[in-house]
Amino acid sequence: MSKRVVVIGGGAAGMMAAVAAAESGASVTLLDPNERLGKKLNITGKGRCNVTNNAGAEELLAHVARNPRFLYSAFSRFDGRDAMAFFEKLGVPLKTERGNRVFPVSDRSFDISGALEKRLRTLRVSWENDRALALVTENGAVCGVSGERRSYPADAVILATGGVSYPATGSTGDGYRMAEAAGHTLIPPTGSLVPLTSDDPCCAAMQGLSLRNVRLTLRDRGGKVLFEELGELLFTHFGVSGPLVLSASAHMPDGGQACILSIDLKPALDEKKLEARILRDMEEKKNQNFSALAAGLVPHSMIPVLAERSGIDGETKVNSVTREQRKAMERFLKHFEISVSGKRPVEEAIVTSGGIRVSEISPNTMESKIVKHLYFAGEILDVDAYTGGFNLQIAWATGRAAGMAAAKEEK
Repeated sequence: MSKRVVVIGGGAAGMMAAVAAAESGASVTLLDPNERLGKKLNITGKGRCNVTNNAGAEELLAHVARNPRFLYSAFSRFDGRDAMAFFEKLGVPLKTERGNRVFPVSDRSFDISGALEKRLRTLRVSWENDRALALVTENGAVCGVSGERRSYPADAVILATGGVSYPATGSTGDGYRMAEAAGHTLIPPTGSLVPLTSDDPCCAAMQGLSLRNVRLTLRDRGGKVLFEELGELLFTHFGVSGPLVLSASAHMPDGGQACILSIDLKPALDEKKLEARILRDMEEKKNQNFSALAAGLVPHSMIPVLAERSGIDGETKVNSVTREQRKAMERFLKHFEISVSGKRPVEEAIVTSGGIRVSEISPNTMESKIVKHLYFAGEILDVDAYTGGFNLQIAWATGRAAGMAAAKEEK
């Protein structure tokens, strides 16, 4: 008789876990209350689905913000290239873009969720449109799941319910509650890969402005560098967003401590080269207004901010700009600072930071060290990574590890 495995959660990790368990010979039931599987997966990458990152285990681990060592075993056995081979074998052609980000050639996330659903049907995985309410345990081991509609006896259970970001997709925190009831410790969930808030009026003044190829540095109030990277960001009415800011948010201290964002608008130029360029531009436009000079250095909506920070009126003639004002302008272009007060609500986060304490889980099998035959996969774990396909890779690798181990365990 084949092993009965119940997977709770039909997202990326849950579907992968169900596939892996069924491929390993188990009789698998997948519980998910949504009208279709992969609801959150379908909105990732703005609907394009950044499937994974075209990288080996070591590079993947370097992009994990929390508890990377816990993922060493899972990534060593199923890295980004393994994930690519897996999906291409399912009939989804993939492409690699900037930063080794991997997407379906079609740019349709539904191709990824659709391929997984088709594989689940082929493997005869039973999908029950039901919400899991509680784990059923006996003598320190899980033996089933109690759902809203009925109960599901099991030889092994995999919790893959996600975090609490994007609650409309089903990430309601049910998994946390069930794991805590079973004796596990929950690291309080907060938003990661989430926009940052700022009281600086310049953000609202530049709302909608996107900056590309800038260098962003996040520092705490003591000046310690917490994050630094080249890329793209966006100004909003509440502060800042965009890929760079989302990655920086993973390094924001807990507890609402304010930090400083420093933006290098001209990372390709060092101070001397920038000074030489500005002096050349000032000579060429010496009889024009400062706003004309600024237009050649920054986007239009940033000109008033540059003028204010440099102490130069836009109507001032370029040949009247003082050395001190020019130096202030150069500092702005290389070190444009904004104070950020915190993160947007966790509901707006791409992923959740925090979750089930990883020291209570075996990194090789994803099995609980507290409750026998209980496994974990994906965002419910206290692990998270930067943008670039790394978080989905965590889902694939941990889901695969949990599914294979659950199917092969001794009764």
